[in-house]
Amino acid sequence: MKLLVTAATILEVQPFLQFLDHESQKVSAHQYRLANCDIQILIAGIGMMHYAYHLGRYLATHQPDIALQAGIAGTFRREWPLGSLVIVDREYLADLGAEDQDQFKDLFDIHLWQPSQPPFTGNALVNTFSGLPYLPDLPKATSVSVNMVSGNIPTITRLESKYMPDVESMEGAAFHFACLSEKIPFLQLRCISNYVEIRDKSKWNIPLAVKQLNEELISTVKALAGLS
Repeated sequence: MKLLVTAATILEVQPFLQFLDHESQKVSAHQYRLANCDIQILIAGIGMMHYAYHLGRYLATHQPDIALQAGIAGTFRREWPLGSLVIVDREYLADLGAEDQDQFKDLFDIHLWQPSQPPFTGNALVNTFSGLPYLPDLPKATSVSVNMVSGNIPTITRLESKYMPDVESMEGAAFHFACLSEKIPFLQLRCISNYVEIRDKSKWNIPLAVKQLNEELISTVKALAGLS
């Protein structure tokens, strides 16, 4: 099986890369062999522009059997402790559109896109998880993808009212769009590093989120490789 593991930054998957260095056969700088799994690593960059470009270039010449995106995220849900893990089943492009007085209208609202035009379901990029031989037993989350991380009350209120999201990231929609378009079974794994609120990095816990993310990432990849 050919597995693509992709992330925005090396920081988010560094422990996983160390696991591969110790537990798998290294084929090249970005390719490993673990049991019955050929694993390729793609660090695609921060934000949807970088992510779409680098993932698109990769998929133009490679056809993975499964694609797995791993990253940290903010959450709108105060009842979720920092370090909580989720899998994203629904992505919204939450800042692509137009301002109309004090309202935000996405491309569906202004009729530049039509609901359920491929690969959308309604106005969302939905993962049905079909074709995956293994699915972690984790909560499923609705996510908004944004180019500017939310840090003020009006923006947060708008996102919550319009999309009812659980989490926020900067790359998820690009990953969903590409995998749905190419009909590649995929999984987006996120760990909560902070709450979506007025920006205060002193309240974030990135080390915990990275630790928890990579423990689950290793477990998931081992399951996909038939090792657990």
